[in-house]
Amino acid sequence: MKSNRHTDGHPLLARADLPSDTASLARYLIGKIVVRELSDGVVSGRIVETEAYIVGDAAGHAYRGMTARNASLFLERGHAYIYFAYGSSYMLNVSSETRGIGAGVLIRALEPLEGIPIMRVNRGIERLRDLARGPGRLAAALRIDRRLDGLDLCRKGALWLGRGDPEPGEIGQSIRIGITRDADRPLRFYLRDSPFVSGSRSLNK
Repeated sequence: MKSNRHTDGHPLLARADLPSDTASLARYLIGKIVVRELSDGVVSGRIVETEAYIVGDAAGHAYRGMTARNASLFLERGHAYIYFAYGSSYMLNVSSETRGIGAGVLIRALEPLEGIPIMRVNRGIERLRDLARGPGRLAAALRIDRRLDGLDLCRKGALWLGRGDPEPGEIGQSIRIGITRDADRPLRFYLRDSPFVSGSRSLNK
């Protein structure tokens, strides 16, 4: 039987605590915990990097309206929106507005906390820094895929958010990574001086 001893150390993040503005939520999530409960153990990491995709954002998946594939983006804030990108990687996002309004926060990087041996097997690498540095690596390390799309992250289950540290450290801000539309918006947030943050040195000043 799987032990729940690890999850007891991470109080659940309540929906009422989540800012209702997408950019504010992206900043707020720095220092919070992503918890993945697997059959072979609990895997978790501290969020050190996010990107906001706000209402009306041409770079966001909700820009052209709701579809069957992006419907989770239009759920009440605090639900998982997971999509497959570049034909190779899943991406974990958190819906960020009120029900019916599409916007979200991409979780770009984690500092591994629990289940590190499981993450290493999932990723096929040993180097701690690279286990969840970047959204595709993050999803692979935690075995996140479309089966988790639409989950309520404010309720304990297969995937959920923990409160983490209310004062994680100094938070930096920059333009987002790897987009061409609305590329000049400073909607990427990251924990300064964290070795687990993705992106170039010029973005992580």
